[in-house]
This record gives sequence, structure tokens and C-alpha cells, in this order.
Amino acid sequence: MPIFSAAVSGFFLGASLIIAIGAQNAFILRQGLLRSHVFIVCLICALSDAVLIAAGVAGLGTIVSQSPRLIAVVTIGGAVFLGSYAFLAFRRAMQPHALQADAKSGMTLKAAVATCLAFTFLNPHVYLDTVLLLGSLSAAYQGMARLAYGAGAALASFIWFFGLGYGARLLQPVFARPAAWRVLDVIIGIVMSLLALSLLARFFSGS
Repeated sequence: MPIFSAAVSGFFLGASLIIAIGAQNAFILRQGLLRSHVFIVCLICALSDAVLIAAGVAGLGTIVSQSPRLIAVVTIGGAVFLGSYAFLAFRRAMQPHALQADAKSGMTLKAAVATCLAFTFLNPHVYLDTVLLLGSLSAAYQGMARLAYGAGAALASFIWFFGLGYGARLLQPVFARPAAWRVLDVIIGIVMSLLALSLLARFFSGS
């Protein structure tokens, strides 16, 4: 029972950290709507989360919390990347011919993988939430219960990312219209811009 309880606790905490409007989820949603490299993108996000969760449970969170320079580098890099992606989203919104919901309008596999990895590892919130928070809370468990806690959190990531990626196609009738794509890209651009600004604000307020 303690092992099951730990797994459930990890699952719900992990779910609470990833089920939100963020850069990674917005990217997966768009790829899902385009049906472009959905499996690979979802798998990379889920596996990356699992690796970071395992690292946090293993104690990496302590190292991260004591490395302000690492957090600073990731924060600045993440803000620049998010700002660049916001610009691309706004530019797509201004180009109706680029708003068709078919595979041809998606990016190449290499670009999708690179973008997915950037959204994951250039996001300081990943290290603060997934590694530091999940990792520190795992200290309440020992042995197999601790492993179950990490496995539960990782399972939440797999279910969420694949559910979002493949569930997005249910919205395809709505996104058959170019206007819907324009709205989505504007929303994505706003979200990315706000995330980039929040990272910069947090960095400069803490420096």
C-alpha cells in the first residue's frame, strides 16, 4: 500500500505540473493538429520528463538549487528561444497561405526534434519544477516507494503528452478554417512572449 500511495502521489503531482498552458504543450498541440511527427514529439517530451524526474528523485535537485550560474544561463537562453518562437508564431498568423492543416505545413523531423528538445531543456521551469520540486518531495519516500513515486510522475507525463498530441486531431474540424489557425498562432505567440518576459523579469529581479 505505501508503494501504491507513493505512485499515486507522484502521478497527481506530476500531472499538476505539466497540465497547463505552456510552451511545450502549445508546441505539441500544434503538431497534433497538423498530424506532423506527433509520435516522435510526444515520445521525446515524455522521455525527457522521465529522465528529469529520475534525476530529481536521484538527488540532482540539490545540485541545481546550488548552481545559480546554471539557472542564469538556462533562463537567458530560454527567454531568447521563446521570444524567437513567438516571433515565428506571429509571422505565421500574418500569412494566410501558411495556415493550412495538412502535413506539408509542418516542420521537418529534424526541426521538430530540435524544437522539442529546446522547449524541454531551455526552460528553467523544468529544472525548478520537475527536478527540484519533484525531487525534493521524493525525499519523503524510501526504497521502492521512492521509485514508485518517480514512476507515477513519469506515467503522468506519458499520458498527458500522448493524450494532448493525439487528442488534438479531434479539433481538426475547427482548424479546417485558416482563421482558426490564425487565432491559435496569435495565442501561441502571446503565451511564448509572456513566458519569455516572465523569465527575464525573474532573472533581473533576482540579480
